[in-house]
Amino acid sequence: MTQAQFQETANLEARGTAPADRHWRDYFTFNTDHKVIGIQYLVTTFVFYLIGGVMATIVRTELATPDSDFVAPELYNSLFTVHATVMIFLWIVPAGAGFANFLIPLMIGAKDMAFPKLNAVAFWLIPVGGVLLLSSFLVGAPQAGWTSYPPLSLVTAQAGEEIWILSVLILGTSSILGAVNFAVTIFTMRVPSMSLNEMPLFCWAMIATSALTLIATPVLAAALILLSFDLLAGTAFFNPTGNGDPIVYQHLFWFYSHPAVYIMIMPFFGVISEVLPVHSRKPIFGYLAIAYSSLAISFLGLIVWAHHMFTSGTPGWLRMFFMITTMIIAVPTGIKIFSWLATIWGGKLRLVSAMLFGMGFISTFLLGGITGIMVASVPFDIHVHDTYFIVAHLHYVLFGGSVFGIYAAFYHWFPKMTGRMLNEFWGRVHFALTYIGFTVTFLPMHALGLQGMPRRVAMYDPKFTTINVICTIGAYMLAVSTIPFIVNVIWSWRYGPKAGDNPWEALSLEWMTTSPPPIENFEGIPVLATGPYDYGMEKIQNTGERLRLKLRENAIASASAQKRGIPVAEAQASTFFGGTATLVEPESEINIDSPADESQDGN
Repeated sequence: MTQAQFQETANLEARGTAPADRHWRDYFTFNTDHKVIGIQYLVTTFVFYLIGGVMATIVRTELATPDSDFVAPELYNSLFTVHATVMIFLWIVPAGAGFANFLIPLMIGAKDMAFPKLNAVAFWLIPVGGVLLLSSFLVGAPQAGWTSYPPLSLVTAQAGEEIWILSVLILGTSSILGAVNFAVTIFTMRVPSMSLNEMPLFCWAMIATSALTLIATPVLAAALILLSFDLLAGTAFFNPTGNGDPIVYQHLFWFYSHPAVYIMIMPFFGVISEVLPVHSRKPIFGYLAIAYSSLAISFLGLIVWAHHMFTSGTPGWLRMFFMITTMIIAVPTGIKIFSWLATIWGGKLRLVSAMLFGMGFISTFLLGGITGIMVASVPFDIHVHDTYFIVAHLHYVLFGGSVFGIYAAFYHWFPKMTGRMLNEFWGRVHFALTYIGFTVTFLPMHALGLQGMPRRVAMYDPKFTTINVICTIGAYMLAVSTIPFIVNVIWSWRYGPKAGDNPWEALSLEWMTTSPPPIENFEGIPVLATGPYDYGMEKIQNTGERLRLKLRENAIASASAQKRGIPVAEAQASTFFGGTATLVEPESEINIDSPADESQDGN
């Protein structure tokens, strides 16, 4: 058997129940199907992304000139405050949850999430929180930035500030509910033949993300509730006029908000770990290293928060501690970067849109990581704190990282979600416009920051005009770049060529069912024929031999009270390898101790 034949037959599609016809109304109801909820998340968050993008374009238009001549200064403050809040809490965080909702049950062979109704509740909190946040413009939107530091947040746009607090609390509740669901689903609902170390790396990424969400989000909620008391009840938890301590707020806020960076980026670490092997036709390099580095990032992310406060009177010994921990967190991140590069190296690359965005992710996030090491150094951070260098660093991590990862995921799993293929030509146009527009917008901001231009100002020294004009042109390119994507998605969803069940010839379980999947995903219990990244592996010649090895492993482990794999009876009933339940020989006819059939043609 040739290598190509092996990869073609290693995992045959489970052609179970045909995908149910869904009506468009299903996507506007309280639906408990994880796939419907996942698409609800993605469409809703993309709408908020467009709204946040409009705000960003207005901000950049204002900054094209050194005078405040496009919008009023108060409105400018509100625009950049709500823009950041929308992009974080209504776009990147819930977009990761959307992909997790759609993919996790499919990847682990489950029929749905552990708590379907809770899953639906978590989604419907998103539009409620988003509409509430945008309604703040009716009463005077918040102006204190997405950090809402007191005392500024206590004396400006108080009604809008209270609405902002309530909105973020609602969105944080949604994140907590989703995290509980993801963790329970992954740990308790995997098919019997899938151990933790056989899961797709996206699932590992979501375990780490869920842990961070459950630990850090309640701390932010506590800080915002106390800030709300200061606003509404006149307490003085953070109000310095009443002997409150605003620095305590900063500690509480950043205890969540730096881990929030990893909450926003780690799901897309998982996405990249799925996309690159498929389109490189190579096994992932360093599976365990990538998996465990996600857990290391989750732990270290909880002890780096005060590097945001090097200029807030932080004592020297504490500065030193957080400088060291912030630099250490680059180690597990670097493990991922080198593993991805090793995966690509020597592969048979298919430069489809998903792969282009995946490679773009590596290049942009790498630069964001390098500047992150720079600002971890106390002397350098003091120099560039609250300048446009920080704006550039932030966007290289969260746009160059998370948003490129979102687009890679869209292009990779769109065929599974809809049964249709996106147009690759317009996908490449979208990538080119996005990558060039992103670079033109944010790369020059490093120079602005090094030259001393402060962020969050509408008026600036005229000597910064040229670079700001360049950044504004790039922002317009980014705005235009979304047009081919939107048109491509809408047209392809309706008229695109049919994708088939596994257009990428991938090996993970989500590709072993129909496109789009049936309501309960699989007709029977899936059995793993290969690992999710066994591209190019010649150690197992066909699925029958793979199954025999699984059954032999199960029998041996059972004898030592360490049972693994799937029982023979369940394997016989599985439709994972085809449309019938008779692919596996009856138990009486299987000799699990027999050697492989030597008559098989192999390399």
